[in-house]
Amino acid sequence: MIEFIHTSTLLHDDVVDESDLRRGRKTANALWGNAASVLVGDFLYSRSFQLMVELDDMRIMRILADTTNTIAEGEVLQLLNIGNADVSEAAYLAVIERKTAVLFAAATELGGILGGLPETQIAALREYGMQLGYAFQIADDLLDYVSDADTLGKNIGDDLAEGKPTLPLIYALQDASDEQRQSLRHAIEHGGLDSLDRIIASIRDSGALERTHARAVAHAAAARESLAALPASPYRDALATLADYSVQRTF
Repeated sequence: MIEFIHTSTLLHDDVVDESDLRRGRKTANALWGNAASVLVGDFLYSRSFQLMVELDDMRIMRILADTTNTIAEGEVLQLLNIGNADVSEAAYLAVIERKTAVLFAAATELGGILGGLPETQIAALREYGMQLGYAFQIADDLLDYVSDADTLGKNIGDDLAEGKPTLPLIYALQDASDEQRQSLRHAIEHGGLDSLDRIIASIRDSGALERTHARAVAHAAAARESLAALPASPYRDALATLADYSVQRTF
């Protein structure tokens, strides 16, 4: 169910963002067009709900229904922020909580429910997933400025081209020189990749990349800390390792 929901959001995202590269390969919309991508995304969404009904568990259905609705809300909020150079850190975090972190949280919470864990441990797993989602998305937004297309599997600078004010840009606007700040604002408000090299240089000069990485690491640490509510086991260790990996990855 989680994977179907996730894949459907990726199919829809690539249409909305007009992306042509995903995981190092052509996106579905680039290969077969927007109509096919939207319809297959809808199919996967509806199929995930068919699977939920088969479980006949109202708690699980409520969590996933709320999650998919929140993801859609996050996508709308992100759309509203495009081209807005005045987006705050809090507004950015509100978007990534809804479009990314809630799905991680639902996945980990459902594991606890289906495993029959006590409510305190289920809550701890949900918090782990939420913090992991924050860490993953912030690290992902950082990679858009420090990686390369071959390694990352998607085009570098896509966020800037779309005018998305992600955390590296938000931090850079706070700490850059006046001249650099004007250039950054213009890039966000008008999109495009004409000045990508200059923008990346401005972001690096401002120290925004280090601040962004530190923020991702802080969320990964919070994810690991939430696991203290669970008994020691190889599985808990694996979750802790996953939190570390989320901010150490290069793709």
